[in-house]
Amino acid sequence: MVSVVAQTWRPAELILVDDASDDDTLSVLQDLQCCYGNDWIKIVYQQENRGPSVARNTAWDIAGQSYIAFLDADDAWHPRKIEIQLKYMQAHPEVAITGHYARWLREGEPFLRLSEHYTIKPIARLHMLISNRLSTHTVMLKKDLNFRFELAKWHSEDYLLWLNIICSGHKGAFIDLDLAYIYKAPYGAGGLSGQFWKMGKSELDNYRRLREKRLISWPAFIVLIVWSLVKYARRVIISRLRAT
Repeated sequence: MVSVVAQTWRPAELILVDDASDDDTLSVLQDLQCCYGNDWIKIVYQQENRGPSVARNTAWDIAGQSYIAFLDADDAWHPRKIEIQLKYMQAHPEVAITGHYARWLREGEPFLRLSEHYTIKPIARLHMLISNRLSTHTVMLKKDLNFRFELAKWHSEDYLLWLNIICSGHKGAFIDLDLAYIYKAPYGAGGLSGQFWKMGKSELDNYRRLREKRLISWPAFIVLIVWSLVKYARRVIISRLRAT
């Protein structure tokens, strides 16, 4: 929330979704709304916990702006994220989705100074199929895209959405800057090996869904399945070596 308020180009609206929290989260959100005004902050409270896909889709559906971005409670944006990302997308209306790098910071570490010299490159379909290049909190996309997060998925649901968008022919771009930050250990860095197979299975499911929609060919599907299994085996080996 603080990093949103601190944007050099403040978003036109902020939609806060409380996914049936069992603490004082809703009260905190209401205090923020009183502080900044209900003309800027909208609060959505969900009676039951239905996961990140439902929460994000709910906010997406009621958003009143042409472009939307996502931010979880434990992540942060660089103050110039919206300025840089939105300015690019408005100047290139043919681009439907953009992303950028995210950096892991420990509590108390300052944001890094941004370089004024950076590149913005197209997101290649092949690169996205090989690996998820976009963390959710780095993404900005067009509101009117006819896609949503898959409700039944709790792992790699974001990756599936990006794949559907890119593989359906929409253009994407990647900004070579650290414009977002995470404060919890990134995937695989904090003893998360128990989640590897869940993530691996969900990635395999993503490829299956793409094949069912005929967004990838049979040969590509087979290669991607093998590649995904190799990545899973590599992660497990590295995790076990780190634990010894």
